[in-house]
Formats: sequence, C-alpha cells, structure tokens
Amino acid sequence: MSAHVDPRLLRAFVTVAEELHFTRAAARLYVAQQALSRDVRRLERELGGELFVRTTRHVTLTADGERLLPYARAVLQAQDDLLAAAGQARPLLVDLNSPGLITPRLVLHRARELAPGHELMARYESGLTWAAGEVLAGRLDASFGRFAGLAPALRSGLAHRPVRYEPMAVVLPEEHPLAARPEVPLAALAGETVYAGAGNPRTPEWTDLARALFEGRGIALAPPAPLAVGDEEFQRIMRRTRHPILAVVDFPPLPATVLRPLVDPVPLSPVSLVWRKGMLHPGLGALRRAAALVAAEEGWLRRPEGGWIPKLDIVAMAAH
Repeated sequence: MSAHVDPRLLRAFVTVAEELHFTRAAARLYVAQQALSRDVRRLERELGGELFVRTTRHVTLTADGERLLPYARAVLQAQDDLLAAAGQARPLLVDLNSPGLITPRLVLHRARELAPGHELMARYESGLTWAAGEVLAGRLDASFGRFAGLAPALRSGLAHRPVRYEPMAVVLPEEHPLAARPEVPLAALAGETVYAGAGNPRTPEWTDLARALFEGRGIALAPPAPLAVGDEEFQRIMRRTRHPILAVVDFPPLPATVLRPLVDPVPLSPVSLVWRKGMLHPGLGALRRAAALVAAEEGWLRRPEGGWIPKLDIVAMAAH
C-alpha cells in the first residue's frame, strides 16, 4: 500500500460513497465519469482492496469501503480547514433560491466586495428545505430562507443569521379584479384559491407559512400542481390554472401579471442566511458579515407595526 494518498482520490471516493452513483458523483465534482472511475480504481490499487461493488444497476460500499469512509472524510475536512486557514479555500457555493430574488443577491454581492480574494459562486436550488439537505451533505455551503420552517432534524445541524422580514405580495393575472388595486388587503383574497407551492418537496417551509397566513381568512391553498422546472414552464402552468401566486415584494416580474403588496396586516416572510454548524471557510465569514451589514443598511430587520408573522418565526429570528 502506498504511504501517500492523493486527497483528490479520497474526494472521488467520498463523493461516490455519498451518491452511490458514478454519474451523479461525476456531475457533483465537475469531472467526466470515466475520469472519476479511473481515480476510484487508482485508489483501490493503492490501498490494495475493492471499495465498491459495481453492478449495472447498483453501487454499494464493500466492508473495506465502509471502514475507510470516516477516515477519508476526516482527512478531507482537515485539508479544507488547512486551506481555509491559509486563505486558499475552495469556492463557497451559495444558494440564492431563485434567479431575480433581491435579498440573497444583495448579500452575495456585498460578500464578494468584502472578500475579493475568494470565489463565492451562486447556485439556485428553489427552496430552503431542499437546499438545507444539500448543505448538510456538503454539496452546498449556504442558503437563504425561512429557518423556522425546516424540520427539526435539518435545523439541528444548521446555524443561521436573520437577514430580513420581507413583506409578502401576490402575483395576479392582469385581468384579475384585484389587479387594479395598488395594494391588496388580505380580506380581499377571501374566496380566492392561491398557489403557494403545495406538493413541491423543495419548498414545504413556504407552503407551511402560507397555510398559517390563510387560516381563518377564507383563503384556500391551491392544490399541488406539476412541478415546473424553469421560468417558461412555471409561467405556462400558472397561465393554465389562473391562480394568484403568493410571493414577496421583490419577486421577479412574470409576463401578463402584476405584483401587488399585501396589507391589513402586512404579512412578513422571515429570511435567514443558513449554513452548516462548525463550517470553516473565509468566504462564509464574509457572507455572514455582508448579511449583517446589508440588513442594517436596508432596515430589513425592523418589523413594521402590526406586521403578521408566526410566533415560531419570531422566536427563531430572535434566537440565532
């Protein structure tokens, strides 16, 4: 067995062990599947034993692979910590949820100004619940969204910093009777069926917030719609159903619709910066500083008088 093992080979092994799928692991590492398979084979030769059982349908760890996995993870974490301490860290992968949302984008832009020597790369995972799982698995480094809406098992491994109480809004078809109003009182939505992502496994924290807002106000939560991937498909599905869409005031414009803020009371969407507990990366420090600076400059953490927010979120936003 070789006395020196290339950390790149260990990273290939750990990624395949986590995905149990060579194609997905190669995509995650941005390498060709053939190159990834070659690296795993090389590691097996250097260690003198098979690490995976490969069939046409399944990839599983051997007993040797199971024994190696925790040690390989420890070596890679030590390497990441060393690089972070030396200021030579890998890119920080930051989920902005969806293109066009202003809150996470402003924070990321400020973080890049604070840490020009580090690469902070945007990703778009379309929902904090999904992104949180990716953060805990090490495939993402940070995300934004409603921390209190996450399942306890996800929250337990994550840290967060409140960023904004973002006023909520509704997206209406141009011909909708409420579209002529500059603001839409919540009472005016009584009898409406409003889409809030029901059935989307990436965004249950948003649907839960909508359900709490609609309760007792005569507003129905739209049933699950086919999961639309991309703006064009989302717009097509919404044109077909014609349901108003629950959104935030900075929601990017959609063709043939209008965005109207909700009032009486103003419902608030709590937004936090979320990352894995214990994570070390100089880019993360810049991101956390940027979140605090932008929130203070924009007054994002001042709740409007009478603004609506669930008690669970008030507690979560205060106890960070």
